[in-house]
Amino acid sequence: MEKITSPHPGSVATQGARPMPSLVAEHLVKSYSPGRQDVPPALAGVDLAVWPGSTVAIMGPSGSGKTTLLHLLAGVVRPTSGTVSWQGRDLSSLGDAARSRLRRSDFGFVFQSGQLLPELPAVENVALPLMLAGTSRREAESRAAGWFGPLGLQGLERRRPGELSGGQAQRVAIARALVGSPGVVFADEPTGALDQHTGHEVMDLLTRACAAQGAALVVVTHDAAVAGWCQRVVRLRDGRVESDQARDTEVHGAEVTR
Repeated sequence: MEKITSPHPGSVATQGARPMPSLVAEHLVKSYSPGRQDVPPALAGVDLAVWPGSTVAIMGPSGSGKTTLLHLLAGVVRPTSGTVSWQGRDLSSLGDAARSRLRRSDFGFVFQSGQLLPELPAVENVALPLMLAGTSRREAESRAAGWFGPLGLQGLERRRPGELSGGQAQRVAIARALVGSPGVVFADEPTGALDQHTGHEVMDLLTRACAAQGAALVVVTHDAAVAGWCQRVVRLRDGRVESDQARDTEVHGAEVTR
C-alpha cells in the first residue's frame, strides 16, 4: 500500500509527552422529550475525551445514542445538559452562526451516503467548504485538486457523483472532509453503503489520510471490522458508556508520511 502524504499542511499531534485532549464531553445528557419520565434520554451522562491525532470508534446497538453523541460532539445539536468543549471553548456558548463556522473550519464530516451535491463535479464538491468559508473559487479548486492524487482519484476531478462508483464517491467525501485541514473528522457509518472490500479500502484511506493531516478521527459504526481500524473503541448502551478500551493491536494500514 502506497504512502499518503498530505498535500497541505496540517497540525500534527504532539510527539513524546501526551498532549491535552482537544475535544472533551462532560456529563452529556440529551433528551428529545424533556420532562417526560416515560421517555428515556438519548444520552444519560456521557464523558468522553478525544486527543489530537487519535482514532476513536463509537459502537453500540441501535438506539444506544451513537449518532446523537456524534452530533453533540460536532456541535450540530445542543445538549440538554453537560458540556462539549473544543480546544477549551464550550460549544454551547456559541451561537448557531459561530458553530456553523466552526464546523467549516475545524471539523470535517464523512457520511454513509457521501452526501455529495449531484449537480457539481467532484473537484467542486471537495472545494465547497473552502468557498463557503470565503476562499476564492480558483484557490479552493486548486487545494481541492491536490487531494485527488493522494486518494487515488486522478482524472476524476470533473466527474459528477452519478458517474462515480460508491468507493470513489466516498474518497471524494474524504477529500472534502480534509480539504480545510480540520482538527477532527467525524464519520457516521462511512462504509455502511459499501461492500466489504471497498469498505476496507475506504477505511484504510480515511485513517491514513487523517494521520497525514494530523486530524483526530471519530467513527460511529455498528461494524466491528470498521472499529478495528481505530486505536480505541467506546461502547454505548442505553445512552451511557458501557466500556472505553484502547486496542492492544496496531491499527491497520501502512506507514504515513507528510
